[in-house]
Amino acid sequence: MTTTAAHTTAVPTGQSPGDAAARAPEPPDVPRAVTVLTVDDRLSLYGSMLGSLGLVWLLYTQILPFSGKIGFFICWYVVYLVMFASVTAMAHPLPIVIDRLWSAIITGGAALVGIALVSTVLYTFFRGWAAVHHVSFLTHSQAGVSPTAPLNQGGISHAIVGSLIELGIATLVSLPLGIGTAVFMVEVGGKFARIVRTVVEAMTALPDILAGLFIYTTLIVGLGFQRSGFCAAMALSVMMLPIIARSADVALRVVPGGLREAGYALGASQWQTVWRVVLPTSKSGLGTAVILGMARAIGETAPVLITSGASTFFNKDPFNNPMNSLPLYILTAVRSGEPRFIARGFGAGIVLLLLVLALFGAARFLSRSKAISR
Repeated sequence: MTTTAAHTTAVPTGQSPGDAAARAPEPPDVPRAVTVLTVDDRLSLYGSMLGSLGLVWLLYTQILPFSGKIGFFICWYVVYLVMFASVTAMAHPLPIVIDRLWSAIITGGAALVGIALVSTVLYTFFRGWAAVHHVSFLTHSQAGVSPTAPLNQGGISHAIVGSLIELGIATLVSLPLGIGTAVFMVEVGGKFARIVRTVVEAMTALPDILAGLFIYTTLIVGLGFQRSGFCAAMALSVMMLPIIARSADVALRVVPGGLREAGYALGASQWQTVWRVVLPTSKSGLGTAVILGMARAIGETAPVLITSGASTFFNKDPFNNPMNSLPLYILTAVRSGEPRFIARGFGAGIVLLLLVLALFGAARFLSRSKAISR
């Protein structure tokens, strides 16, 4: 006869096995992975998308008297949200259903913005590639070239140079004023600084046409300046100044106060602390502020239209004669109604997009390289 030994757990004297089990340490709580989707979650997501697409296609195009692509996608998205929430509610509690529903709504909004951006860029490249792939389009001006001329004749070199000159003058004017205003609001403070901050915030919503009218009445009508690139640059600087000041104000505010106190403890004055501590620390943010201002100014059309005037010839003098720019050239070309001139306008739009990208990349590269060297 074979016997087996029973393994028992030792229980302290005077304590029952039930009390020992009740006092045993509980397993630690494991947080639920919210962002991890199981196979059921993925099937619910994709099935809701396909099911809502089929249902909306059947009702929208076959049964109901509806038409239009925009309405179709709106109905599909709404039905998808309802179906996805219903399918999720079959296997999950209400908090998870709400979380998944809001995730779908936010993801759909982000996808809509991304699709709008990508479609705009692709449409611009599609319409303007016929003109921009010619080398003469970038090296020649439009002087003496008819709007109906072949696309391999004429170009936008005069508009490119005009945009760069106007943007450079506007940056030279608005950069010190904007950063100086931000330094005054953050470092000096006081009642007047609060008034200045209110004015700066109000100027960020200033309509473009008002900036052009202000320069037109002040410089051209009042002081007798002729319509030129300099007047256009002054109008652009009015648009850039509040953007730079507001963004630089945010960048300076995030500088830790301990750095300022350390500068004062070493015997530095307030100006020396700002110049040697605060500004170098917030250099990346200040560079971003300048980039935002340049991005706002380089695409403005209304101020340039009022203050500079359109031209087809090459002009490097910002103080005499009209000076064309890329936004103004695009407006003139697209409104012409001539297919070849419209293609040139979209080609100028491609150059404008690439120019903004190049300026942004150069500014980021310079700021990073200086930071690494220090």
